Amino acid sequence: MKDRAGRRRARRLAIGAAVVLALAGMNGPWLYRFGTEQYHEYKINQPEYKARNGHWDIVEFPKQFRQNTIHAALLHTGKILLIAGSGNNQDNFNAKRFDTRIWDPAKGTIKKISTPKDLFCTGHTQLANGNLLIAGGTKRYEKLKGDVTKAGGLMIVHNESPDKPVTVPAGTKFTGKENHKTFVSKDPVVVERATKVFDKKTGKFLRNDPGLGRIYVEAERRGKRYETGTQDNYRIAGLKGADARNTYGIAQKLALDKKDFQGIRDAFEFDPVAEKYIKVDPMEEARWYPTLTTLSDGKILSLSGLDEIGQLVPGKNEVFDPKTRKWAYTKGVRQFPTYPAITLMQNGKLFYSGSNAGYGPDNVGRDPGIWDLASNRFTKIPGMSDPKLLETSGTVLLPPAQNEKYMVIGGGGVGESERSSSHTRIVDLLAKKPRFRDGPRLEKGTRYPQYSILPDDTVLVSGGSEDYRGRGDSNILQARIYDGGTNAFKRVADPLVGRNYHSGSILLPDGRVMFFGSDSLYADKANTKPGTFEQRIEIYTPPYLYRDSRPSLSGGPKTVKRGGSATFSTAHASAVRAARLIRPSASTHVTDVDQKSIALKLKRSEHAVTVTVPKNRNLVESGWYMLFVTDDQGTPSKAQWVKVP
Repeated sequence: MKDRAGRRRARRLAIGAAVVLALAGMNGPWLYRFGTEQYHEYKINQPEYKARNGHWDIVEFPKQFRQNTIHAALLHTGKILLIAGSGNNQDNFNAKRFDTRIWDPAKGTIKKISTPKDLFCTGHTQLANGNLLIAGGTKRYEKLKGDVTKAGGLMIVHNESPDKPVTVPAGTKFTGKENHKTFVSKDPVVVERATKVFDKKTGKFLRNDPGLGRIYVEAERRGKRYETGTQDNYRIAGLKGADARNTYGIAQKLALDKKDFQGIRDAFEFDPVAEKYIKVDPMEEARWYPTLTTLSDGKILSLSGLDEIGQLVPGKNEVFDPKTRKWAYTKGVRQFPTYPAITLMQNGKLFYSGSNAGYGPDNVGRDPGIWDLASNRFTKIPGMSDPKLLETSGTVLLPPAQNEKYMVIGGGGVGESERSSSHTRIVDLLAKKPRFRDGPRLEKGTRYPQYSILPDDTVLVSGGSEDYRGRGDSNILQARIYDGGTNAFKRVADPLVGRNYHSGSILLPDGRVMFFGSDSLYADKANTKPGTFEQRIEIYTPPYLYRDSRPSLSGGPKTVKRGGSATFSTAHASAVRAARLIRPSASTHVTDVDQKSIALKLKRSEHAVTVTVPKNRNLVESGWYMLFVTDDQGTPSKAQWVKVP
């Protein structure tokens, strides 16, 4: 009996082993992958691994709070402003569903904010009062060539009367004198009166220079037969007598070509305390994809963008005065591609790295250089490697900011180019003759890199894609930390989520870094399935937060003047080695001109540290900053918020 039972047991084991072997043969690749993934998951969660490489965590909001985040900014309340607008979703645009969220990463709370306009592809920057200035956005989504059903384009309205301006309302009809085709204006326009021109020497009247207005017009009916091929003069319906003679339209080709996005003039301040948008005067120009950057007098410069008829703003830049909350044109005219990376230098001039996020001719405003806004003089900086691959590159002011060294990271060809660069390039603007020199290479050509300054004077560089908008499943699941002391990258833990177009990163007050967005064109390697917007947030915890202890920082004043000093309590004063003021980020489209890390003079006492802020207002712009101290191991404290008035 016992032998028979043993034989039955052995037979069952043999059959079971055969089944397992058969399953393993059929599912070997799956079992291998499963085992590899399990081991990888085990490895990246080991304390030793985290201490060397850091760690990534995914934050998934409850369904009712998810959105297509396009813009993010750290507020001085410690919360994050997440702006979607219509979120690159035309259905949302048509339904006027515009989204903003406020997320508190410390408490995990999320709040919906009423959004007054479509702030998709707006511009933003931190203001001295702690508010975030937001300007521009979307008036109309693009239409690809096959989707355009009515011929249309730019109409220039001329007013030759020196006596009065002319208002042309939306819906006005323009009929060609030669082609006899009628087009209808989509928006109102005020055309200023003509300017009388006199001879400077004799005082003799020479001519009237007409006032000009720009509007977008469309054919009354659909179809190719309503296209025009050449320039024509257009009579304006409803005008009679002298008004009809003095006011007319001129248009070039009006066709079924692709129509680009159109911008808006609207501008707002976001109040982090009241947690609401405050309307300010609109810009002089409509802008979609603009850059906002602070000037030496504290005013804000607004640059580039697509205007209300979908054309690149023709170099007409303007400034916002935070005192009056009004805009005015700058004297100099200079054109850049959209979202140009332009920042204030310590001497009051502006540095343009050549980085940008897209629209504009490939031969206008692409060269990096130093711009003197007062004289409108632009001095090119030589030495850039891959100079034709600067679109969708990232630009970061390497810490500390006093050294005025910038790194330009990766980039790609103009438009939907497949080409991308693996170069980093570094320029020292304090050199007698600044010149770009190559820094350490990336492993792959990289568009849309995310980059954040860390409190220990390193820079985290992560993500991006090799091809335009992640085409061909080309997202790069790699992260590196750049050390300026060794001029080298150190590979760290890989991110869990691929991120390309419409993504960014922000340093948090606790020393971690959050990542948002990503808008892949396709969802598969063969480019056959449409992509979906990445709504998950990801948090990277750097290796320095896996050490045994970190310095504390408490007390001290909330306001520190330029040139002034402040004392803060710490239980680790003897170990503290450095102090940094880090300006909070406002990030979108590979553009974050706000972030910078400023070295402070440091004195230690038994239980406190005293820091002194530099006097240069071009280096230390007015506003809120995170104050970090780091110990002898490079471990940072949690930030104290301080305001430079």
